[in-house]
Formats: sequence, structure tokens, C-alpha cells
Amino acid sequence: MSKLWGGRFTKQTDELVEQYTASISFDKALAEEDIQGSLAHVTMLGKCGILPSQDVDQIKQGLLQVLELIRTGEMEYSVSDEDIHMNIEKKLIELVGPVGGKLHTGRSRNDQVATDMHLYLRKHVISFVELLGKLQEALIEQAKANKDTIVPGYTHLQRAQPILFAHHLMAYVSMFERDIERLKDSYKRINTLPLGAGALAGTTFPIDRHFVAEQLGFERVYENSLDAVSDRDFIVEFLSNASMMMMHLSRLCEELVLWSSTEFQFVELDDAFCTGSSIMPQKKNPDVAELVRGKTGRVYGNLVGMLTVLKSLPLAYNKDMQEDKEGMLDTVATLDGALRLFAPMISTMKVNKERMRQAVRQDFSNATDIADFLVNKGLPFRQAHEVIGKTVLYCIQRGVYLLDLTLDEFKQFSPLFDESIYDVLQPEQVVNARNVYGGTAAPQVEGAIQRAAGALSDTQLWVEQHQPALATI
Repeated sequence: MSKLWGGRFTKQTDELVEQYTASISFDKALAEEDIQGSLAHVTMLGKCGILPSQDVDQIKQGLLQVLELIRTGEMEYSVSDEDIHMNIEKKLIELVGPVGGKLHTGRSRNDQVATDMHLYLRKHVISFVELLGKLQEALIEQAKANKDTIVPGYTHLQRAQPILFAHHLMAYVSMFERDIERLKDSYKRINTLPLGAGALAGTTFPIDRHFVAEQLGFERVYENSLDAVSDRDFIVEFLSNASMMMMHLSRLCEELVLWSSTEFQFVELDDAFCTGSSIMPQKKNPDVAELVRGKTGRVYGNLVGMLTVLKSLPLAYNKDMQEDKEGMLDTVATLDGALRLFAPMISTMKVNKERMRQAVRQDFSNATDIADFLVNKGLPFRQAHEVIGKTVLYCIQRGVYLLDLTLDEFKQFSPLFDESIYDVLQPEQVVNARNVYGGTAAPQVEGAIQRAAGALSDTQLWVEQHQPALATI
């Protein structure tokens, strides 16, 4: 059968060209969005008197039949029909006859595909906000259960200062809150309608773009037809946001891998989120965390790939822009899989509180507090720093820790030491001494948990308010 656009051509498309230029293998993921946009478009054509009502009704029924074929898996896709738009239109014409060809009145594949991607990303951004909220909820619950659990805090992967484990977990809650904020902010740019821009210049038909926007739940329409069909900023922005989300997940994955190792033994991941070895029966591998960490690279690659495609494209549409979909679809699938696994993995994680406490008592992470102790006694900080450095060296040479020293041993480094130094050095005291906003002291962590719970409620409300955008056809 000839192409729907083949009137101007005298030869059939070379088979290799068909295979190379076709996008149906991946853009069929946009099938439901394509039909959703087409239903709104044909409704508008009827409202504006561009098509008679009987044609509109017939096309709508045909589109719903195609949708049913898609949902039941009975839809057959053809490479010769290039993309999801042409496959659906071809099937529509088969079902309802020549009237199906009127569906494309007043639009182009250029504004059609852009609309599909706006609809697709809009749906998934709402889903990702919801999934990030669930991950935050899991982290908050673990934080609540570990408000008295003290763990070494690290810089350079060296023990630095003791902190509450809840404080450490809440750092990730803050990271994911920024991710949620970025997604919510990007939503208004995703929720902009390009349909009606035609190929690049608009259309001669008296269409009503704002009516279509209302039908599809878009908040606004593109102001410029050239920009409407060539804009992929919303995809770049999503890929950038996704890259940061994966980076945050990857950082947490790295810590989960370390914490669950024999060397740390801080946590144990549930068996459901680990795998074994084909040769070493004792192994319990944190494969989910490792794979999420590994998949971060492909999301970064999709962002760089999209930026590279766009970097020197003239206005308006170019075939290069067919490359906008695979990376976007892959990123959505990668991020969706990671987020759906992460919340239950965190929820079921067992925390070894005793091992964490043991680690805190076998290091020098309380050294800074001795310096602060001496500063409060009137010694300049730089001098106090030198005094404690020598004290730590003395301990290392003797294989002991600061709390093991006698008062006389302390006094040989400074006469300012007194019996109260032993209270200052207790892990609980070290943690609670940092009672400043954002600090690790118990009251501050409790406040952070309460504020995060409030933000989580706001996130859940936002998702509920945007559920109409997810309405099925």
C-alpha cells in the first residue's frame, strides 16, 4: 500500500531507508497519548464546524476501536507506516473508511508528536512526584525508628564526627525534596499544548487551540508555532531532573552497599532485594542498589545525547528530532523501576544499632568537641586544635581512645582539662551539643522529621490535585 504522504513521489521508499527512518519500534509507547490527542483534536474540528458531526462521531468510534486493539495487544504495527501516528491513522482508515483521513485536518505530525510527548511526560512527572514521596516516607519512618541511634559521620570516607543515623537519613529526604520541587516546577512547561501549530506556521483552518488545551487539561498553549514544534526544552529539563534524581539514588546506593558489607555491618538489606552467588553459597549481594548505581550512567548519557541532538538544529522541525524519544522513554523506564524498588528496600532494611554505637566508641570522632571544650576555657581555637592533634597521636601510639585516658594524661597536654571532659566526650553529648537549626542534635532532628512530614503531606496533596491529568481515555 502506498504511503499516506506518497502522492508527490514516483518511487517506493527503499526498504533499508524504511527500516532506518522508522520509529514505530519505540514510539508505539506513545500510542494511548496519540489517541487521546486525536480525540480532542477531532472534537475541536466538530465544534468549529470544520468537520460535520457525523464524521466526528465516526472518527471517534474508530479511534476507540483502535485503542481497544492497542490495549488488548491485537494492534499490528508496520515499519512501512513509519511511526505511531501513521500506524494509528492507517488502522483508523481501515476501520471506518476514507472518513478516517479527515482526522489529520488542521494538524501535522510535527505538532502531533510534540503533543504526545507532552502528554506522556506530564503523566510520568506526576507519577515520579508520587514515588519520590513514598521513598521519603520510607526514609522518614526509618529516621523515626532511629532517633537515638548514633553512627559515625564521615568526610573523605574517614570518621569525622558522630551523628544521629536519623540525621543521615534525613539528608536524603532533603535531596529528594529538591527533586520533587524541580519536577513540580517543570510541570508547568510540560503542561503546555503545541497542537495547532501545524508543521511550523499554524493552519488555515479556523481551529480553537484553547479548546483543545481545555479538553486535554493543558494550562496554556505555545505562543509561537515555530517554537511549538521545535521545542524540546521540556524533555531536556526532565532528563536533567532525572539525572539528578538518579545521582541522589546512586549516592544512597553507594552507602547501602558499604553499610551492608561485613566491614561495616551497619545495616542488613532484606533478602527480597538481594541476590546470591552461583559459586559462593555464603554470599548475599546488594544487587538492586548496585544496579541502580550502575544505571545512573545511562540516564546521564540520555541527557547528553538529547543536548547534542539539539545543539545546532535550525528552526523548525528536523528529522534529527526523531532521536528525542528513545532516550526519554528509556529514562522514564529506568527511573520508574528504581523508584518503585527503593521505597520497599528502605522500609525493610534492618539497622544494626549496636554495631553503629560500637563504631562510634572506637574512633576519634569526638576530638572536635575537646577542642571546643578548650576554646570555652579561653584557649584560641588554633592552639586547641594543635593540643588535640597531639592528644590523638598519643592515643594512636598507645592503641587507646580518648575516653580511655586518665585525667593526668589529659593534663599533660593542657592544664585546662578537668573531670567534665569525660561528659563532653560521651557520644550522646557530642551529638546533642550541636543543637543548631539543621544540626544533628535530637531536638533538631525531631524538628526536621516534623517539617518533612508536613512537606510530604503537601506533596501528596499536589499529586491528588493533578490526578485529573492522568484520566484515562
